[in-house]
Amino acid sequence: MEKGNNTYNNPKRIIIAGGGTGGHIFPAIAIANALRKSDPGIELLFVGARGKMEMEKVPQAGYEIKGLNIAGFNRSSLLKNISLPFKLIKSFFQVKEIFGQFRPNAVVGVGGYSTFPVLRYAQKKGIPTFIHESNSFAGKSNILLGKHATKIFVASEAMEKFFPKGKIIITGNPVRKIISDSSVTRAEGLKFFGLDENKKTILAVGGSLGARSINEVMLAHLIDLHALNIQLIWQTGKNNSSRYIMSGKMHKSNVWVDEFIQEIDKAYAAADIVISRAGAMSVAEMCVAGKPTVFVPYPFASEDHQTENAMRLIRKDAAAMVKDSDAATKLFGVVTDILFDDEKLKKFRENVSLLAITNANEVIAEEILKSIQ
Repeated sequence: MEKGNNTYNNPKRIIIAGGGTGGHIFPAIAIANALRKSDPGIELLFVGARGKMEMEKVPQAGYEIKGLNIAGFNRSSLLKNISLPFKLIKSFFQVKEIFGQFRPNAVVGVGGYSTFPVLRYAQKKGIPTFIHESNSFAGKSNILLGKHATKIFVASEAMEKFFPKGKIIITGNPVRKIISDSSVTRAEGLKFFGLDENKKTILAVGGSLGARSINEVMLAHLIDLHALNIQLIWQTGKNNSSRYIMSGKMHKSNVWVDEFIQEIDKAYAAADIVISRAGAMSVAEMCVAGKPTVFVPYPFASEDHQTENAMRLIRKDAAAMVKDSDAATKLFGVVTDILFDDEKLKKFRENVSLLAITNANEVIAEEILKSIQ
């Protein structure tokens, strides 16, 4: 295929770069699905970081992915950063090779280690680049890339302090189709997890790696679930999962526990209340699922952006929040107080549902395709 002035013969070819966490991967897949739906002949290629979860999740979704030898800055061990400049240089050579083979006519960045070298290379080559910034506080890489991006898709207002105003489009965050299209009933969800339809149910999720503070609270209060006649669906995440799973399974009459929940639509349907970190995608999912939620923001997120994500809902009386440092003493009490307050649950359900955006992936796909006609 011949190249000329960065335009290519059909089919359109688009690279989607990023990953590292489900908060980046699932929206990227949602955008890919929307692009493919709008243009069935489109060719899509993901670029991620080797050893990260995108290398597993993207092929499971039916897409090809190339991995870069790249890592982020390690704040806990400065010695581990010695090789970082070499990895970054190597990643640019890998990106050059990928572009030479695939020859994209647009590149989309969703955040994560691989976003910067891929979009930076595309911008140097004059290829249109698009950024999806899911958080209410933009990351440093995206701020740098935003100066030369074609369009920047954001989840919330007041992002002009990070990006050129004329490039910003407020789209919300793409949510997994399994959640946005779900028709699972509460009874069906509880049956799937082998739990009692007549008991109130907590869903505790801490992301793909797990949230230690949330997990420790669940572990400490397993015995209290029986006393309160309530039950728990518990996604422990990968870190220290065997310890939590072993303890949870000792209470299997009212606890379902595992490292990861594949059928998250059934878990949301079953839950009366959710305990979650406040990553941008988690917040978006709670809105679409219409779930009363107690957020426990990750305290070391850059610029404390998870607290700001949660506050967007709290200001509208659509959720509650407990600081990570207070989780051990306050979380279980706050959750159970809300769980037994039917008026509060109803108000949270109604208010959070008003904030739901279900077509962000379609809007993003339409804007990308419109820009590269």
